[in-house]
Amino acid sequence: MNAPPSIPIRTTPRIAEVSWFSALCSDDFEYLGVPDGSLRSSFEHCSSIVKKADELGYQNVLLPSGFVPGQDALGFAFSMAVLTKQINQLVALRMGEVHPPMLARAISSLDHIAKGRLALNIISSDMPGLKESNEERYSRSDEIIQFLKQCWTQETVEFHGRFYDFHPLPTDPVKPYQQNGGPLLYFGGISPMAQALCAKHCDVFLMWPETTPLLTETMRGVAAQAAEHDRKIDFGLRIHVIVRETESEAREAARKLVSKLDDTKGLEIKSRSQDSKSAGVLRQDALREAADDEGYIEEHIWSGIGRARSGCGSAIVGDPDQVYAKLQSYMDLGMRSFILSGYPHLEECDLFAKYVLPRMQTCRLNEVQGRLPKETPVTPLTTGKRK
Repeated sequence: MNAPPSIPIRTTPRIAEVSWFSALCSDDFEYLGVPDGSLRSSFEHCSSIVKKADELGYQNVLLPSGFVPGQDALGFAFSMAVLTKQINQLVALRMGEVHPPMLARAISSLDHIAKGRLALNIISSDMPGLKESNEERYSRSDEIIQFLKQCWTQETVEFHGRFYDFHPLPTDPVKPYQQNGGPLLYFGGISPMAQALCAKHCDVFLMWPETTPLLTETMRGVAAQAAEHDRKIDFGLRIHVIVRETESEAREAARKLVSKLDDTKGLEIKSRSQDSKSAGVLRQDALREAADDEGYIEEHIWSGIGRARSGCGSAIVGDPDQVYAKLQSYMDLGMRSFILSGYPHLEECDLFAKYVLPRMQTCRLNEVQGRLPKETPVTPLTTGKRK
């Protein structure tokens, strides 16, 4: 079935971009909250996750940004652009960390190296060592996004705002490979200012796991705000997954994942993230508090991961049919992007590709939106192929 009329989406065909996640920010465990040296966020380990997702046919991979031990997302993406074949990279960028003209040039350089296999995850959380109001952070992000879009669509750019005052600059050095607006912008945030910014500027609104009624309410609100700007956007879900041959095996894997978790250590891990006190994280915490005795906020959605993780705190748990059905129910709502992960990331990446990914009707959203030049060679998706 198609999305309800009250949630107009941009990508109307019943297809979805299925993405994986590379643990650049010290976020990979066999037992949640128990550090494992072999799973640390080294270049070798993080690149192996991306290359595995590339081989298995995922269409995109999220490279997160944080101020903890690990890899810098933008620098990491440059190296992976030449080490992968077909997968896009969704690079998380915190607005304000890099001077906007230099950020535009770096994005353009990466986009050309990757031949358009690039998207951007806009982040507006506090920068390390600073604490600012929501209004400050989102206003700065608004100006940077405006500036980037002008760089990508105009011959020269001149910008005069509250945070940035740029005299005329040529845009030759910052024109990206992708056309018709440049790389797609993905954005997540539950606060009113976050939703307003996404509705005004971005292409994909990402949500964290919540109950279906809450997700539907949020989507309707963001769609209505986008319509005020004469825009439609795509919707996506960032969620973990635990899939096994049987439901009982999947639920047991979830219990095993947190079986050695010390809640004090879990809180320490959560608190090191820049977004640990954001509205979205607080809502994830509230949903977990209201969950059943095993941590399920609704059928097949288990919130135990949020005990030791800021941000996305829940997973789809079930057998292949149940996980597939849950994803299809999200597509019924109008979601067209899924960013998945699991612990350990390499193993769960392989299991999802084995049991569920071949059944999904997939796409790359930037191709659907016509961002790539016509002369770009199209690499066939390898979904379902085992290597």
